[in-house]
Order: sequence, then structure tokens, then C-alpha cells
Amino acid sequence: MYRGLGSGSVHVSPLSRAMSSPIEGTVVVITGASSGLGEAAARMLSARGAKVVLGARRSDRIEALAAELTEAGGEARAVTTDVTDRAQVSALVDTAVKAFGRVDVMINNAGLMPQSLLEHLKVDEWDRMIDVNIKGVLYGIAAVLPHMTAQKSGHIINVASVAGHRVGPGSAVYSATKFAVRTLTEGLRQEVKPHRIRTTIISPGAVATELPNSISDPAAAERMNKLYDEVAIPADSFARAVVFAMEQPEDVDINEILYRPTNQAY
Repeated sequence: MYRGLGSGSVHVSPLSRAMSSPIEGTVVVITGASSGLGEAAARMLSARGAKVVLGARRSDRIEALAAELTEAGGEARAVTTDVTDRAQVSALVDTAVKAFGRVDVMINNAGLMPQSLLEHLKVDEWDRMIDVNIKGVLYGIAAVLPHMTAQKSGHIINVASVAGHRVGPGSAVYSATKFAVRTLTEGLRQEVKPHRIRTTIISPGAVATELPNSISDPAAAERMNKLYDEVAIPADSFARAVVFAMEQPEDVDINEILYRPTNQAY
């Protein structure tokens, strides 16, 4: 179990990270690691000495990222993972345990954000969001929880959204999935106290990722792209939030982080 407060810049030399970071040596599994928030977290955590296991559907991207992190002196594995397939999520976590002997942190990050008015009846997109945004998180919890309860330690970080705190026209189903993530995580928090497992919800606002690319409705896509063009902040903002939650002393449990670009009004 990692202990103590950490500090320092994103770019940490191997010598300094070995001396200072409580993240050094932790085993972190990340879904949705091929781009955006997951990739940024993988890079920052690897720079601090974490052993990262990357899951995503785009094998070429996570394999290239794992190779890059390894070349830089880190330890990384890539496992092709579709989070809508429970067996694949289990295999991702099993890879971490087989390679490194344990799993300390699970970041359930994979997500989709199709948006449209309910009257447009994009039911296939509703189904896909439920499968990825809710069931994908549940499958991640199911895969990692037996290992963490056996260890009597661990940290599960689930990615929600500002949309999990408010809803607007066009975002009803997406917001519902992110409200669900927050509810699931709070229930998990209450249940895992006997096992000394920590839980964190991270709810980002507009962050520069590929997430808006999943919007097929032209009007919704135009609105969201305009917002992102005007206010979106870099994905390493998410990575810093992850580091903050992980670097707390083991008796401190950061349960939720909600953040937005300074210029984002809602």
C-alpha cells in the first residue's frame, strides 16, 4: 500500500521519484487508456514509478504507449480490453496480478458521451452508454474487488462527470449513467470499509479528449464542440487529480473530486 504525501512536477527523474513518490511501485490498472484521460493518467503515474496495466479496444495505441513508457524506464503492460465484455475486464486485472503480484489501484475510465434529445430515439446509443459507462465500471469493480479484499488494501477510482451533477437538454441518458457511477461508488465506499479499500469519484468538466467524437447528433455535436473549443483544458488535469487522490496518507480517503475549466459556466 502506498503511503504518505507526495509532491513534485509531472516530469520526475527515476532517481528523484524513487526517493520521494508514494506512488512508486504501485500497480495501477487503467481502462480507456488509449487516449485522453486514461493515457494522461498512465503517463503521469508511470513518471512517478507506478507499474501500469493499460486496457482499451485500440490495441495498437496501448501497445505503442506501453512500449514508450517501458523505453523511458517504466513498467507497463497492454491488454486489449472491451469493457462491455466482463471476461476481458477480468483478464485485464488478472494480467496485472500475474505480472506484478497484486493490484493497488483500479481506474475505471472508459466512457462514451453520445448526446441527443430523447425524442430522437437513439436507443442504440442509450444501450451503448449503459453498457460502457455503467456496466463497464461494474465489471471493473467485480474484477478487482476479490484481489483488494484479500490484500486488505486498494483504491478504486471511477470516472464520472460534471454531467453526473447536473443534466441539460440532450444529455439525459449520459447524465443518468454518470449519476449512476457516483451512486455505485458511494455504495461501494460504504461496503468496503472493513477491507481498508479507498474509493474516489473524479468528475471532470470539459477536458480536451476524443469524448465529443462519440456524438452523432449534428446539433448536439456542434454545441459540444463549440464548448470544448472555447474552454477545454488539457487531459493532464485529470491525471493530477488522480495523483492527488493516490498520494494521500492511507488514513485519508478522497471520495470525490469535481472540477471544471475556470471558464466553464456550468
